[in-house]
Amino acid sequence: MALFLWMNMEYIKLTTIKKGIIFAGICVALLVTISIGDRMLTKRFSPEAQAIYERGGLSLVVDYCQPSKNGRDIFGLSGLVPYGEVWRTGANEATQVSIASDVVLSDKILPAGTYTMFTIPDEEGWTIIFNEELDQWGAFDYDEQFDVLRVQVPKQSTDEIVEQFTIGFVETDSLVNMELRWDNTLVSVPFSLEQ
Repeated sequence: MALFLWMNMEYIKLTTIKKGIIFAGICVALLVTISIGDRMLTKRFSPEAQAIYERGGLSLVVDYCQPSKNGRDIFGLSGLVPYGEVWRTGANEATQVSIASDVVLSDKILPAGTYTMFTIPDEEGWTIIFNEELDQWGAFDYDEQFDVLRVQVPKQSTDEIVEQFTIGFVETDSLVNMELRWDNTLVSVPFSLEQ
């Protein structure tokens, strides 16, 4: 009888352990599903976009996500993107820029490669940052020690309100400007080929 009770208790312990393992597995699966679902949901509201410029030996590809204004203040003290803080330059994953050959920005050379582009918006102008750490979600793990190049560019206010954050390219005489537009803000980053 004692042997039977002992075996029954061991069976209950094993069953409890198995149930615990199964429960833990279900919890982990749910957390992963929720995390992936959150990212998919944010991409629905801030879709992926790509800006491409290819001409005269200059090839630039920008991969980013487009948040919308939705009636919110965007830049500044009370805005979604505060002045003086590092921004992912879009939504979701930080913006990535791929450059096929060495380029010049503000008399500084940026070697060919793929970079994460962060920005620091300010009232008068923006700091544009090219960082060699790729595949970052937001700017949460931004590390200045991986910066390859920083340049200062002026900020312009426009009469036009841009609802969805947009990156595009506009040619001038000898340069191509990568334009960042959102709300009533325009920032131009001039690129030229390294001579």
